[in-house]
Amino acid sequence: MGVVFEARQLSLNRRVALKMIKSSQLAGEEDLRRFRTEAESVAKLDHPGIVPIYEVGEIEGQHFFSMGLIRGGSLIEVVKKKSPDPKSAARLMLKIAEAIQFAHSQGIIHRDLKPGNILLDSQGNPKVADFGLAKHLDEESDLTESGQIMGTPAYMPPEQARGELESIGPASDQYSLGVMLYELCTGMRPFSGAAHVVIPKILSEDPPSLRSLNPKAPRDLEAI
Repeated sequence: MGVVFEARQLSLNRRVALKMIKSSQLAGEEDLRRFRTEAESVAKLDHPGIVPIYEVGEIEGQHFFSMGLIRGGSLIEVVKKKSPDPKSAARLMLKIAEAIQFAHSQGIIHRDLKPGNILLDSQGNPKVADFGLAKHLDEESDLTESGQIMGTPAYMPPEQARGELESIGPASDQYSLGVMLYELCTGMRPFSGAAHVVIPKILSEDPPSLRSLNPKAPRDLEAI
């Protein structure tokens, strides 16, 4: 839905990330609502582990918001590294989990946690981004209909894979965090393949144990 540019904020002479809707003139009302929902969600979240929002606006019919510019890539690059270190993975995931816990404390569920949405700053600290599918726990209405599957299949909890949107809560994000931790520790996702292959496995199977794929993983981490 969105495209992100590097830009310069003239008033403060600083580099920012500028997110805009693709083909804004053709965007429907639901697209605009999702875009505003993301901006409003992140604007409430003042936490060092979440990419900050600076400004939300519209110019010549083009909706935008500006965010902190994070230059260190994403968790995808970390996952691709060979010989994963489980203890380093756990330390990294602790920071991400604390950021998500803060979002939950503010009544916001991310619903699309995956390595591509975890950015890394120049010191390697993780920053959670892309709240485009966020759900507000205190709102009765949702932008999606029950039975609709949304998100990234490999990282979905079972309730999301079934389209049971009313059941999605903090534990749903926790499942996605667990998938990322598993992937960081083993170099593999619990379940891989196309959506029609992954979703039935999420609903009916247990993944291979952590230590069967990486014997270096501590038993306590495998239990987690």
